[in-house]
Amino acid sequence: MHQLAIALRRKGYTVTGSDDEIFEPALSNLLNEGILPPAFGWFTERVNNQLDAVILGMHARADNPEIIRARELGLPIYSFPEYIFQESKGKTRIVVGGSHGKTTTTSMIMHVLKQSGKVFDWLVGARLEGFVQSVQITDAPLIVCEGDEYPASVIEKRPKFHFLFPHIAIITGIAWDHINVFPTFDFYLEQFRIFIDCIEPGGLLIYNETDPVLKKLVGSHASQVKKIAYGIPTHRIEDGKTKVMLDGIEGDLSVFGDHNLLNLQAAWLACSACGIKAKTFLSAIANFTGASKRLELLAGNAHVHVYRDFAHAPSKVKATMHAVKQQFPERKLIAVLELHTYSSLNKDFLQEYRGSLDEADLSVVFYSGHALELKKMPELPTEKVYEGFGKPGLLVITEKEKLDQWLRQQSYENANLLLMSSGNYDGLDMLTFAKEIMSTHIKD
Repeated sequence: MHQLAIALRRKGYTVTGSDDEIFEPALSNLLNEGILPPAFGWFTERVNNQLDAVILGMHARADNPEIIRARELGLPIYSFPEYIFQESKGKTRIVVGGSHGKTTTTSMIMHVLKQSGKVFDWLVGARLEGFVQSVQITDAPLIVCEGDEYPASVIEKRPKFHFLFPHIAIITGIAWDHINVFPTFDFYLEQFRIFIDCIEPGGLLIYNETDPVLKKLVGSHASQVKKIAYGIPTHRIEDGKTKVMLDGIEGDLSVFGDHNLLNLQAAWLACSACGIKAKTFLSAIANFTGASKRLELLAGNAHVHVYRDFAHAPSKVKATMHAVKQQFPERKLIAVLELHTYSSLNKDFLQEYRGSLDEADLSVVFYSGHALELKKMPELPTEKVYEGFGKPGLLVITEKEKLDQWLRQQSYENANLLLMSSGNYDGLDMLTFAKEIMSTHIKD
């Protein structure tokens, strides 16, 4: 939300905002732009008939006094994606949806378009090298959006990607998630069926045909839009580096793994639809190192790499694990997964993780009582975690001090450490630990 506020301010709009708390880096960013609220909290006097629009963040509550006042005055109220659409009605809209790979695929498209000199706006859910903001709104003719299936706002509970109406849509895959919002898989699946209906007439749907659920959904859908299926492109791994082939041209990659190759193929098809040629695409994508926290290399040397990944849903965990093991088959793989989301901390959902950690040589599942308290969830017995994952030798840890101790006891000779979480391991400083491994945990 604060990134949108800054983007609109830079476009020349008068922007004000409210929040009960504002943390870094949002606080400094807003202060530098001259739009930091003078005080935290809710002030109904700021809401008046002079406002052209009121935009709600996803976490704004229904009883928020400023929302109540805006409704009383009959002001136009938009969720985040509804307002993005208002600003992009005259643009060509690319929207990337799917249960996994959205951020990386969106980032790849953005990276290539920028390297190719294209003028465009964007909306992406992570920090990306070369882009100061995660949101840009100008008069550009094209916008690239990451399309989330989570509810748009407390007022508009439909998924965010139902409001973006793409001309070019990508669906990367479908794997049940957000069970606090979508209690059944069929209900979750229906959201993607509706997303396909939201594609503009004459538009293009690019979809991952290696996902059997998605392939069946698209095949049974009566939409008249053009459909292009994709899979893993031709590639080879040489000396730990991946090379990919597009339209008969080979290029080097900085990223790796089947999931990233799928993301790349989707990005290539979208960029091709925008007039980008294979040679230009490959030249640009060669130095794409990934979005923040997507197989991000925290530290590495000849003996060990430490990767951080946002993976938390079962399909993401399995894909990330496979990517590292496939790229470094001779290395020991040590995997640490934090359960931090509503779905992952739900005992009835844990069976979805069965098999996801099987490629690890050593594996830990960590979760904290603090995370459960914040989400107002019941206690999660460790035996339910063991039962759900079904992996022999799995270790379940619920205290950060014990996790820190276990990590420091391991040998990292000829190994990769994979840290998977959408949280922060209850405050453990993993970046510092990763750097310590380089100097103290390697045997000469």
